[in-house]
Amino acid sequence: MIQIKDLYKSFAQKKVLDGLNLDIEPGQITTIIGGSGSGKSVLFKHIIGLLKPDSGSILIDDEDITTLGEKDLYRIVDKFGMVFQSGALFDSLTVGENVAFGIKKNKKMAAAAISENIALSLNQVGLPDIAHLMPSELSGGMKKRVAIARAIAKKPQIIMFDEPTTGLDPIMADIINELIIKVSDDKEIISIVITHDMVSAYKISAKIAVLYDGKIIEIGVPDEIRNTGNAMVRQFIEGKADGPMKIR
Repeated sequence: MIQIKDLYKSFAQKKVLDGLNLDIEPGQITTIIGGSGSGKSVLFKHIIGLLKPDSGSILIDDEDITTLGEKDLYRIVDKFGMVFQSGALFDSLTVGENVAFGIKKNKKMAAAAISENIALSLNQVGLPDIAHLMPSELSGGMKKRVAIARAIAKKPQIIMFDEPTTGLDPIMADIINELIIKVSDDKEIISIVITHDMVSAYKISAKIAVLYDGKIIEIGVPDEIRNTGNAMVRQFIEGKADGPMKIR
């Protein structure tokens, strides 16, 4: 489990996280939604250890990562598989080399095992036989799927998806949604999705947490969020300009 407790973070005079609390459980997809400036990206960076909070704690398997030194933090971060918004593939590496990037540091893994892992991971995302291609030869949707293959190749305990459907047409977005569900279908895996795409959030999530003004203002299963009585949450999920939520 990941437990986020009373997390505060400010930059200069701007408070970005304001006493945020959230429990993220294994075996299900937890989606964090919120508008621009709500604190999603800053929370993301705290969970993976790129930022330290001003106060509060983030417990991963009961270990507070906010207190760890670099070596111990790297041990925890190694449990993560990351899927970034842009895909973040290395342009100078082939698809296969990109997928293998996170597992090549395992000196005990033989070359044949690495090749098998590459093929299996690409097959899982529906892209067999493209290991020799360069990222420049791929469509946007293919790049997202390769990014997912790279994340799952290292067999992570925690998978984080940052805006995974941004920039995709509705059909490809649904393919990515199906892949997220597929690769998260393990009771031991913690899956976290950060998005503002409500179609995606409703489809993939076991639990949706609504982030606004540095706090989680509501959390529930998709039907609870869809039928919320919270005026700020309703404004966001319905995409209305008028309402109590401040637009940034």
